[in-house]
Amino acid sequence: MANKEQGPRDSVRSIAEQPQASVLIIGGGINGAGIFRDLAMQGVPVVLVERGDFVSGASSASSHMIHGGIRYLENGEFRLVKESVTERNRLLRIAPHYVRPLQTTVPIFSTFSGILSAPLRFLTHKSGKPTERGALLIKTGLVIYDTFSRDGGAVPRHKFVGRRKSLEVMPQLNPGVKYTATYYDASMHDPERLALDVLHDGLSQGPHARAANYLEAVGVSSDGVTVRDTRTGEEFAIKSDVVINTSGPWTDKTNAALGAQTRFMGGTKGSHIVLDHPELYRATAGRELFFEHEDGRIVLIYPLKGRVMVGTTDLEHDMDQPIRCTSEEIDYFFDLVKHVYPSIEIDRSQIVFRFSGVRPLPRHDDEAPGFVSRDYRVERSELAQIPGTTLLSLVGGKWTTFRALSEHLANDVLQILGRKRVRSTERVAIGGGYEYPTTPEARAAWIASHRGALSEARADTLLERYGTRAARIIEELGDDDRPMVSLPAYSTGEIRWLARHELVVRLDDLFLRRTSIAFVGSMTAEALTELAGIVGDVFGWSTQTRTAEIEHARWILSDAHGVGSETSRHVDA
Repeated sequence: MANKEQGPRDSVRSIAEQPQASVLIIGGGINGAGIFRDLAMQGVPVVLVERGDFVSGASSASSHMIHGGIRYLENGEFRLVKESVTERNRLLRIAPHYVRPLQTTVPIFSTFSGILSAPLRFLTHKSGKPTERGALLIKTGLVIYDTFSRDGGAVPRHKFVGRRKSLEVMPQLNPGVKYTATYYDASMHDPERLALDVLHDGLSQGPHARAANYLEAVGVSSDGVTVRDTRTGEEFAIKSDVVINTSGPWTDKTNAALGAQTRFMGGTKGSHIVLDHPELYRATAGRELFFEHEDGRIVLIYPLKGRVMVGTTDLEHDMDQPIRCTSEEIDYFFDLVKHVYPSIEIDRSQIVFRFSGVRPLPRHDDEAPGFVSRDYRVERSELAQIPGTTLLSLVGGKWTTFRALSEHLANDVLQILGRKRVRSTERVAIGGGYEYPTTPEARAAWIASHRGALSEARADTLLERYGTRAARIIEELGDDDRPMVSLPAYSTGEIRWLARHELVVRLDDLFLRRTSIAFVGSMTAEALTELAGIVGDVFGWSTQTRTAEIEHARWILSDAHGVGSETSRHVDA
């Protein structure tokens, strides 16, 4: 990102003053950010607008995995599996600060179950009566997965062990387990930060690449796509040769605003909860549990940041309704934990955070949600009000394949514009993954040469949070690294840096997406007040604005994430 310090709406003013670009991208999730980065690297004048904060929609509600999609084999989506494992292995190399190997264990309670129903699922994509996949079926799938996945030995082969050895490693597993299968995929422990790094990479290419959050596409005219600043109500038009709709599950609604009536999307809701439960955390033995629940849904129990994340559901959702994790879904999660760890007690007081999102899946009519393709396609048309302007609508897509998808769609755009690709993104490190130290010796050397006035432990923390972008933070902090009173793991200087340099507009942008403060359950009323004071000083907020931001943040935390509700702790009024 450019070194010039920006106020919260400077990015909007830049676009309003020069509202032209070759490409306009609508939607600032991971796919929009990825396409923005790719086009910016080709020197294409490009503008990205997002109606809320960057990565605040479907991309913020992921299961924190970068995975090849072993279950897609059953759908016959071999192309997607191949692309997914290739991109997973690539992200392990180009984004090692946020993407790391994840040991994944499947508890198996039968030997032959599912053998007869699997071919029917493969052929019809209808779930029928739920039937648990047994050891033989899972073993077959993992053997095939290994052939796609290993990238010359980049990840180990899967391992199958019996009940005795399984319980030696994880003694609190359901004693009815017959086998466990363990294989490797990858974790993405900070999805929002990875997406922001992708965005910053695009912005750093020069003034031809511009992006603004809280800027919504609301209409179209002969002057271009009309956008509205959702903070001020100001409207203006952006003229471009190509418009790319990457608004995920809202794609049809965005197209309607542009005068194009489409029925491309049919997303399903997926929810997760985060538990502060040391016993359950220890019981996972540092690995993700990935398995089939008794209803046939693939679910997970995932140790992450000292907490345990449990997910996910796959429910039809009306996009006119709020996207929320319901009490019924929480009951479902408790049942699945009990299925795997029957001796471990959990209750609602241990939930510190919950979240929900809608997958940007294609319309699927009577096809079972679990069998809807996770692949992507691009729909091409022309904006009727602006002859000669091409509209590209992205349908589908998933976190793991965002770089390949971005390259694919950017190539389409380059062809429309009559330009040639000048740079591949295949080997370009993402953000703080550039020269990231991946061995203990290299890490110690990096810290020794970059820590400045900070302690080794503090520099290591910043390296863990921001990758090698931490060098710039440390340089600007100098000796101004006073711990926050309410959140001593963060410093006032660190929060100021995030507010100044990471396109923060609202208070919740900071604790939901620039940091993991809310995710791990560290948000308190005192923390809200202190954060509002720091951010308010940076942006010159009045007392009235600070109070309004605190109240808005409280509402978001309670309504969307259950923080401060009867099912969670913290942030009492």
